[in-house]
Amino acid sequence: MAEESGVALVGSDLQVKKAREEEENNGVSVSSVSVEMEGCNNNISSIIPGWFSEISPMWPGEAHSLKVEKILFQGNSDYQKVLVFQSSTYGKVLVLDGVIQLTERDECSYQEMITHLPLCSIPNPKKVLVIGGGDGGVLREVSRHSSVEQIDICEIDNMVVDVSKQFFPDVAVGYEDPRVMLHIGDGVAFLKAVPEGTYDAVIVDSSDPIGPAQELFEKPFFESVAKALRPGGVMCTQAESIWLHMHIIEDIVANCRQIFKGSVNYAWTTVPTYPSGVIGFMLCSTGGPLVDFKHPMNPIDADDTHCKSKGPLKFYNSEIHAAAFCLPSFAKKVIDSKGK
Repeated sequence: MAEESGVALVGSDLQVKKAREEEENNGVSVSSVSVEMEGCNNNISSIIPGWFSEISPMWPGEAHSLKVEKILFQGNSDYQKVLVFQSSTYGKVLVLDGVIQLTERDECSYQEMITHLPLCSIPNPKKVLVIGGGDGGVLREVSRHSSVEQIDICEIDNMVVDVSKQFFPDVAVGYEDPRVMLHIGDGVAFLKAVPEGTYDAVIVDSSDPIGPAQELFEKPFFESVAKALRPGGVMCTQAESIWLHMHIIEDIVANCRQIFKGSVNYAWTTVPTYPSGVIGFMLCSTGGPLVDFKHPMNPIDADDTHCKSKGPLKFYNSEIHAAAFCLPSFAKKVIDSKGK
């Protein structure tokens, strides 16, 4: 690692076009570099002097940019490029292969919704599996549920875990819970080895369906999830944006309605730093006790004990839970057309 004027440069295959540029912004000295993110699955996101711009074929013709105050970490794991920087308006930012995974300011909306939408829809979940989610945010939220006895997480990239613990301690605090067991490895292989009916809930906190996360959007993976769940067990998986990826969502819905014999629903939430500002979730249950995802039966926001070590909920509540399943007409038409 080379450090120069507060800018950490890690990874010799990152082509640094401009080593340093000092600029004054309201009296604050800002160090910045321009980095070419080569080999990132055709992703050409970059840091130009003073700004990070997220550009990808997954959202052609548009980009979201954040002003960079300082680059905190750059590295290459065995699977992807990892970047952490301090932004001017969203706090610290975690980027994988050029795509923003979380920011300190808005991570709560994603982490809380992907966790509490499924767990608040079933009574007394005891065994929970998280696939992906190496930053630890989903673990933080799962650990709010006092009924949970076992929390397994399978994350493929150990660098994501280590970087999150170092730079995002309020997110990675979930790893401190004694119920958590971390497995570093391939989530697809892990699920195949899980005995049938092991878990009450499986939460799939994946990145976009390119690179190491691609298999997590395919039919065989969903079949493994269904097998790992008990009767009436639930899955919640990241399911892209209704503004950008209806073709992907159509495939996910079609596959899930073939595999899961209980409820199959699509929900969404707002995350300002994600492409289009929204992200969706696919919620499914196996055959057995009926699961009504739209009406939470296990409302965590009515229980103050979850605030003691993790802080209060910032985004999720029972009202927003129910509202998350209200879809705009264009999305509802496409999703409903896949039948039940």
